[in-house]
Amino acid sequence: MGIKEIQEEIVDEFSMFEDWMQRYEYMIELGKSLPLIDEKYKIDGNIIKGCQSKVWVHAELEGDKLVFTADSDAIITKGIIAILIRVFSNQKPQDIIDSDTKFIDEIGLKEHLSPTRANGLVSMVKQLKMYAIAYQTQLN
Repeated sequence: MGIKEIQEEIVDEFSMFEDWMQRYEYMIELGKSLPLIDEKYKIDGNIIKGCQSKVWVHAELEGDKLVFTADSDAIITKGIIAILIRVFSNQKPQDIIDSDTKFIDEIGLKEHLSPTRANGLVSMVKQLKMYAIAYQTQLN
C-alpha cells in the first residue's frame, strides 16, 4: 500500500470517532501496537530533537524500502509516532521525501495537541524525512 492510501485509511479511521477523547484513546491503542525499537538503538543520537517527551527513532534500509522502529516515554507521543511510522515505514525513501502530510491536518491532530506536542509532531515528520533523504543519497 502506498503512502497516500495509508493516509486516507487513517483519515477514515479518525472520522469514525465522535470526539477527541475517543481519538486520543485510539492513538494510545496505536502506540501499544508500535513496532518497538531495539534497546540498543535507544541512544541519544536517535532521540528526536524538539519533542517534549523522549522519542527514539531508528531507520534501516531493507531492500529499497525504509523500515522505521520507534518508542517514546509518553503514551500520546507514542501514538503519534505510531501513526507516522504506519504511513512512512516500508516505503521507498524517495516516496517519503515526495509525500505530503496533509492528512495530519485532515484528522485535526495539530490543533488538538498542546503547542509543545504540535512542535514535536513537526520534528518527528522532519526527522523521518531526513532519514529518507540520507538513505536516498546512499541509493543514488
